[in-house]
Amino acid sequence: MFLKETTVDLKLPIRIFDELSESVIESTGLLDLASGEIRSVEYANYDSELAGLPADSEDYEFTSGLLTNGAKDVEFRVDVDVVTGNYSVTPSELLELKGRAAKLFTAAPTDAAPTIAPRKPR
Repeated sequence: MFLKETTVDLKLPIRIFDELSESVIESTGLLDLASGEIRSVEYANYDSELAGLPADSEDYEFTSGLLTNGAKDVEFRVDVDVVTGNYSVTPSELLELKGRAAKLFTAAPTDAAPTIAPRKPR
């Protein structure tokens, strides 16, 4: 009997922040947890065809990503290849992110305030 190898194609929606010295350019994308590639990047209120890639700007500082589940977030570093325009996460950052994401998605939601049982009168 042969075992068929299965691969999990897990892409998570993320928010991306290109930090410039005087502003932040926000976008969304899909992080491929298998490869670390970020695909389908869509900028909010920014025309990359007209203005160019944010990371190619003279006042560019860094790029970060944000993975969210309910009220909890995980922030991580994002690399940008200015030649190809591709966003990605390094293998070491991706390994750490997978562990943090697993904790994020397995934790109980914290949207509601904790309930406190009333004290019984003496």
